[in-house]
Amino acid sequence: MESFEQLAEQYQPMIHKIIHSLHLYTDLEEFYQIGLISLWEASQRFNPEKGNFTNYAYSYIRDKLLMELNKMAKIQERSFCPENEFWEMAPDCRQDPSLEKETLSSCLEMLTPKQQNWLLCTLHSGLSVKEIAERESVTVSAVKQWREGARLTLKDLIIN
Repeated sequence: MESFEQLAEQYQPMIHKIIHSLHLYTDLEEFYQIGLISLWEASQRFNPEKGNFTNYAYSYIRDKLLMELNKMAKIQERSFCPENEFWEMAPDCRQDPSLEKETLSSCLEMLTPKQQNWLLCTLHSGLSVKEIAERESVTVSAVKQWREGARLTLKDLIIN
């Protein structure tokens, strides 16, 4: 049998004709590559006793391209990406920093000094309970109690 390079050169017009007959106008290089891979697969699977290679290759390449089209259609159907107008009209969900400070200040007023310390160390400094305990020279258990008290107080504020 001939080398694949010769086969690819010989059947290049057929691959382009199939692509054109399927009205594929985007991703042409990708579909051409799929056509070449399909041609190679057809050359490996072809049984000369069953008929003409040209007819077999045509059907095989066309079927593979149709399968790829179906796969792409399913992916596009399942994915959703809003148009640019949507993103331009979407509200800005970020809060005003001054509002955040005001909210935090009003919450801090309801907490004990130790609970305030836990909240500020956690939110602003990003410290863990263990790090706060080391920094304040207290036990981890004590910091956990501050945390629990602050959470309960803040939960009451939110609910009521």
